[in-house]
Formats: sequence, structure tokens, C-alpha cells
Amino acid sequence: MTILEVRGLSVQAGKKDLLSSLNLTFEAGSWSSIIGPNGAGKTTLVEALSGIRPVPADTVYIGGRDLTTMNERDRAQALSFVPQNPLVPKGMSVRSYIALGRTAHQGAWRSTSPRDREVIERVATRMNIDEFLEREVSSLSGGERQRAVLARALAQGSAVLVMDEPTSALDIGHQLQILSLLRREVEEQGACVVTTLHDLTLAGRGVDRLIVLNEGRIVIDGPARAALRDPQLSAVYGLRLEVLTIEGVEIVIPTSQ
Repeated sequence: MTILEVRGLSVQAGKKDLLSSLNLTFEAGSWSSIIGPNGAGKTTLVEALSGIRPVPADTVYIGGRDLTTMNERDRAQALSFVPQNPLVPKGMSVRSYIALGRTAHQGAWRSTSPRDREVIERVATRMNIDEFLEREVSSLSGGERQRAVLARALAQGSAVLVMDEPTSALDIGHQLQILSLLRREVEEQGACVVTTLHDLTLAGRGVDRLIVLNEGRIVIDGPARAALRDPQLSAVYGLRLEVLTIEGVEIVIPTSQ
């Protein structure tokens, strides 16, 4: 079932085209990763999907609703967005931080309900940070903190999760852990996950679909394994890229310019 749709989306900054006439659909229970060289339009696209960056009417639809007709509360209930460098308030506990994700479901007094507390406990357990709930977020390691960020996004209870570079600044072990958690959300919760990633090997790991952008246009859009082997990928990056399969994992190696 299509839950997120892009229809002829173009975004400009002054006279520069950041995105040009993009058409995309995203399904529930799927994970799409957007890749491409620096300046390709990856962050612009996820910000447009999330309502962070203004878009024209009739270009982005979430659950069949035009994004431009949705207020902030509606958007937060429909879609969770995690920027590349999320703000982590100093002195805030992990429990309180995750609770921020419940704001869109609370009344005027913003009080935490039994339902909110249940959701907080459940997502903390899913992210394996339930033992850290009373600690300050700032005291967590990089991998633990990113799991707390993901827990906050999941606490929103939205069907769509969009993350800009969720593995940046993490070591390889924590990168794989975050990717594994995202895969589980897709398979067990039926989430529609959209991420941007720089590392091509990571981008193809556990992802259903790769969307390759270059200069604001879609160059490749298809299953991850096929996209990584598409001859156009080398041209996009200006490198000769070779793909090896080692124990079922696709490894992308640049061999020459």
C-alpha cells in the first residue's frame, strides 16, 4: 500500500534547481535509501518529504493527504523525521527525551498519559535502552544516543519514518546495529522507512530499494542489489565501482577514476 507519494516535485534555491520534477511512491513495510554524491539533493528531498522545507501544493502526499494542507500536529502523527544532527537538550533524561515524541498525541496541557508511558516503555525496550531511561541523554555513548533518537521518533507512532544519515558519526559496529533495528521496524511493525546514506555498502545492507540522485534528478530507482550494479552508478560518482558479494553482503569498492 502506498503511504508516501511524490508527484512532480521541484525545489529551487534562488535560480538553482535543487530537485527537478521527481515522481516517487513509498510503500508500507518497505525501506528505501536515497544515495548520491554531495549536492545531489538527498537532504533537500527528505526535508521536503517531512515538511521541514516548504513544497508546492499537490506534490507530496502522506497517507493520501496533501502535505501542504496538514498542520504540524497532523504531520507529526503521520511522519517522524530525524535530522542528521538532532538536538539533544542538556540535562534531559532518556525517558523525558523519548516522551517528546508523544507531544503530537497530547492535549493542550501536554500531560503524559498512561498510554504515553506505555509507548515510552515499549519503544525503549525495542531499542534496548530501557535500562538507560533515568540517565541523561548526554551521558550516553554515540550508539546509545542514536538508539534514543530512534526511540523518540518511534514514540510518535507514525507510519512513516524518515532519517537523514542515521549512521553518521557512528563506528561500524553501531552503524550495523542501527541498520538492524531499522530493518526490524520494517519487518515487524510494517513501517515505511526512508533514509539517506553516504556509504554505498551500508546503503545496500538490508535496504529494499535504492534511489540514486544526481543534480536533483533520479538516475536510478530499483531493488538495492540491481541498483548497486547499474553501470550508471559509476558515472554518477565519477569512479569505477565494483561490487563483490561476501557471505551474502554486497561490498562496493571504488577501483579507479
